[in-house]
Amino acid sequence: MDLVDVPAQPRETTILALREFSRKLVRELGFMRTTLADSDLAPSAVHAIIEIGAAPGISAKDLGNILRLDKSNTSRQVARMEAGGLVTRTVASADARTFELYLTEAGQKLRKKIDRFATDQVSNALRRMVPADQQALVRSLALYADALAQDSSLKAPPESAATARIVEGYQPGCIGDVASLHARFYSEHWGFGAFFENRVATELAEFAGTLPADGKALWLYIENGRSLASLAIDGNDETGIAHLRWFIVDDSLRGSGVGRQLMSHAMNFVDGRFRETYLWTFKGLDAARNLYGKFGFQLTDESEGAQWGTRVIEQRFSRRSAARGAK
Repeated sequence: MDLVDVPAQPRETTILALREFSRKLVRELGFMRTTLADSDLAPSAVHAIIEIGAAPGISAKDLGNILRLDKSNTSRQVARMEAGGLVTRTVASADARTFELYLTEAGQKLRKKIDRFATDQVSNALRRMVPADQQALVRSLALYADALAQDSSLKAPPESAATARIVEGYQPGCIGDVASLHARFYSEHWGFGAFFENRVATELAEFAGTLPADGKALWLYIENGRSLASLAIDGNDETGIAHLRWFIVDDSLRGSGVGRQLMSHAMNFVDGRFRETYLWTFKGLDAARNLYGKFGFQLTDESEGAQWGTRVIEQRFSRRSAARGAK
């Protein structure tokens, strides 16, 4: 018997058919639902649990690459799973700046539950196919998945200063972003309300409107067009005193070193220009206080007050300039 090739379908027909099959797979596997695999988790979190379980000790960066999530979304996903008692992270022995991710006992139980659900789902579908078709399906899906992965790797933007960077000066949208960072953090952790958010937005807008100006500077950490961290120096060249203001880092970046980088920019700016730099904070912000201490700030005043709209123990920290010859 002669072998005869089946006439190939037009490329457009093949593309449309694959798109239709892909949409159907997404729907039937449940990825359009708010939860997945008989769990309370969103699809991306379910995938994260599976990947961490398959590679204990995986870094957040590698996890994000596998899930095709950017750095901030990966950090938020990990933080939610950690808060839910499903994931724990430890400092990597080889690099103190990197965290290794592990499933907790609860996370392991959930992973087994997800595995059972997925196995049953696939097994039930395969019962409706003959063995030869099953093997053909596996080979075809493997080829298709590899082709998609290669295409994604070619299009993936490199990590560079263009997508995540520290910039100086006003950036469109930064006033709203920075005010929002303050409002959300201090509302969640300290119960601050509209008075505080309004004050931050109003005073920051007034300050940004003066830039550029001698003795004043604003640094922002920009990621995907959004300001996720900020720090400003509001200095007076005549008095030689500078005020450090609006220092905030989004929860997704905590432990990333961004706060330290912003402080380094600010201290390089004030040294040689001002004899003293001060800031106002309040008792209880221990992580920030530790960072201030590392850059030479010392507590100089402490008293009860309500300048943020809520009564707290206000604290003033000061730092003498590290510049040679400063008095």
